[in-house]
Amino acid sequence: MDKIVIKGGQALHGEVQASGAKNAALPILASALLADGTSTYRNVPALADVATMLKVLRTMGCDAERDSETTDVCRVGVNGHITPEAPYDLVKTMRASVLVLGPLVARFGRARVSMPGGCAIGARPIDQHLKGLKALGADIHLTEGYVEATAKQLKGGTVNFDVITVTGTENVMMAAVLAQGRTLMENCAREPEVEELAKVLNKMGARIEGAGTSSITIEGVDGLKPVEHAILPDRIEAGTLLVAAAISGGDVLVRRVVPEHMDALVEKLREAGCTITTEGSGLRCKAPQRLDAVNITTTEHPGFPTDMQAQLMALMSVSQGTSVISENIFENRFMHVPELHRLGADITIQGPTAVVKGVKGLSGAPVMATDLRASASLILAGLRAEGRTDVSRVYHLDRGYERLERKLSALGADIRREKA
Repeated sequence: MDKIVIKGGQALHGEVQASGAKNAALPILASALLADGTSTYRNVPALADVATMLKVLRTMGCDAERDSETTDVCRVGVNGHITPEAPYDLVKTMRASVLVLGPLVARFGRARVSMPGGCAIGARPIDQHLKGLKALGADIHLTEGYVEATAKQLKGGTVNFDVITVTGTENVMMAAVLAQGRTLMENCAREPEVEELAKVLNKMGARIEGAGTSSITIEGVDGLKPVEHAILPDRIEAGTLLVAAAISGGDVLVRRVVPEHMDALVEKLREAGCTITTEGSGLRCKAPQRLDAVNITTTEHPGFPTDMQAQLMALMSVSQGTSVISENIFENRFMHVPELHRLGADITIQGPTAVVKGVKGLSGAPVMATDLRASASLILAGLRAEGRTDVSRVYHLDRGYERLERKLSALGADIRREKA
């Protein structure tokens, strides 16, 4: 097992490039099931979650591989016999495996997918996925921890999600593209990754309108064709790199981003005193002499993303003043707080709210990552802390960040990966 070792105090300077978006790559890889032939995807990040999704597809009988360890190209071939099952051993390691449910039942008429089970950051049920598939005519049974869905032919219908769900929107959208007739989806997630999936599906021959809004309309088609597509940049990784510049007192240009996807974060960084400028397809963050405290409330896109909450908390821990951070998406997403305490942060939790009193400095210490974004927050805090910080259990980090320690090192951080 690896750990990340950081010696803080180095201001980051230079340029870095954002990798492809994990949360776009996973549903797009699953969407390959909707067409015979080989789909080719570029700008696919080298992440543990991507490797798991490729393994899920191979388990079903697909030819799903990365071209090589050093390339960002993945190919998924769907030919011949497919076993429409995602087993527990894989789904338990990555909840996004459930994204194969919609494509399988739409294309092959049946699917057997393990229930995802618990999640460290809170309850993430798939009831809205199942509600949507039922509205399209799927017969759903829960048996021995598995969802079994069957349908001779899905039929278009109206799906009104009770709560906004990103993967639920994606799963039902992938099922509806092969349903007979029109499907209207209401209260949909509006994230850029949902819009990206719709773009890929339309390139395959689907007829989707409204993705990126709360109302999506789909006209079912008889079949789809394989596709070639480059995955959009990862807005969360890009945001993490901008915060790294801010917390270290540096000046960093993050290239290959979509600036309009970053508006909520950029607004808060500017409010904290950072200078943010757009340079081509990149964003530059120049840290201020003094960081000011800002209040943050996480909400669905286009609001402030829950996936950036932990990183901003690390930044606020060294700001001037008191910041109030309200988490409205996941009930257990403050598990990084005790670890930030170990570094000297002054944070008090009051239900779904954290009150962060900025301190003048942090001190290095051994800390432990509890989830993906928590691991990033601890690394960011380590960049600022005086002395050495060891972040263990970084397999969480590898689920969603492609070689983050290398990118930070290239910007001047004293950071390395070691065996724990």
